[in-house]
Amino acid sequence: MTRFVPFDPSVETFSSDEADAIASLKTSFKQILETTSKDYGHAVRGVHAKGHGIIKGEVSVLPGLPPELAQGLFAQPGSYEAVLRLSTSPGDILDDAVSSPRGAALKVLGVAGERLPGEHGGEQDFVLVNGPVFGAPTPAAFAKNLKLLAATTDRAEGAKVALSTTLRVVEGALEALGGKSALISLLGGAPEVHPLGETYYSQTAYRYGAHIAKISLAPVSPGLTERTGDLVDVHNRPDALREDVADVMIEHGGIWELRVQLCVDLETMPVEDPTVLWDEKASPFVTVATFTAAPQTSWRNGVSQSEEDLLSYSPWHGLAAHQPLGAINRARREVYEYSADFRARVNQCPVHAIKMLEDLSD
Repeated sequence: MTRFVPFDPSVETFSSDEADAIASLKTSFKQILETTSKDYGHAVRGVHAKGHGIIKGEVSVLPGLPPELAQGLFAQPGSYEAVLRLSTSPGDILDDAVSSPRGAALKVLGVAGERLPGEHGGEQDFVLVNGPVFGAPTPAAFAKNLKLLAATTDRAEGAKVALSTTLRVVEGALEALGGKSALISLLGGAPEVHPLGETYYSQTAYRYGAHIAKISLAPVSPGLTERTGDLVDVHNRPDALREDVADVMIEHGGIWELRVQLCVDLETMPVEDPTVLWDEKASPFVTVATFTAAPQTSWRNGVSQSEEDLLSYSPWHGLAAHQPLGAINRARREVYEYSADFRARVNQCPVHAIKMLEDLSD
C-alpha cells in the first residue's frame, strides 16, 4: 500500500530572510497598486488584475472516496455553490496580445468547519495557475520576480505587445529543446492558449486533513477539452480571451474535475520548494469533486466589473483542514490581504465574504 505523508506542523521550515522578502513583496505590490489605481481611477488587483470570465456553478463532492481522500471539504459527499474567476497574471489590465500565464480561482461557498486563523466566512478558495510548478523557490526569489513586474507596470502597451511576441518565440524555441522558462512566461512569453482548455494547478502544497497535497482543476466536458492546446487569435482583439471564453460558455457551459495529489515523500515532494514537480507516477492526481457550470454569459460589461470588485480570492480563505503550506504561501497571505485592503480603501467599497451566488449581481 502507498504510505501518504501525515501532516504535522514540522513539515514547514522558516528562513531568516522571510520577513525581509515579504516586506519587499509588499513594496512591489504598493507600487503596482498605486500606479494602476491612478491610471484607471479605480483600484484593481495587484496581480491577476484582468478577469476573462466569471463562471457560476456547483461543486459536487464525490461519494465513496477512500479515507485518505475523504478529508476536509471532501470528507462527505455534498454540493456547494461556487464561482470560478479566469484571469491572467499581470497587475495591470492589458491588451490580450501581451500574453502571460492563465489563472483560475475557484471559490466554494457555504463550507462548514474549523476555519483558518482570522477567517470567519464560509468559503473555501483554490487559487490555481496553468502550470504545475511555481516560478520561484523562495519568497526572496518571488520578490525579485515581482519587482521586475512592478518595474514594467504603466509602461507603453505597444512596447509590451512587441516584447511579448518576441518572448513567445524564445519560449517556443526553449520548449522545442525540451525546456521552459518560468520567468520568460511570466514576463510575456507564455503561449496564447485558450483559458477553458487548460488544466490549472495550486503549484504550492496544502494541508489535506491528515495528509499533504497539491490541487488541480481539469476540464473534462467536450466543449472545454476540444479547446485544449488551441491558440487564441489576439490580433487587433484587446479582449479576445473574454470574447472566446464567453462564446464557449454561452453555447456549452462546462464541467471540470477537482483533483488531489497526495504527498508520499517529503524529499522528492517538498513543501518548501514549489519549483519542484511532484512525480505523478509516484502519486497521481485523483478526482475528488466536480465543478459544473450551466451555459451562461461569463462576462457582461458594466456588470462583471462590479462582480470583480465584490470577489476576493486568497489561498488563506478556507478551512484549517486545507491550510496553505510553505514560505511562498505564508508570503502570499500578507500580500493578498494588503491588495484586498488597498482595493477596499481606494474604491470605498469593503470586500465582503460572498455567502451565496445571489450576493453577486444578477
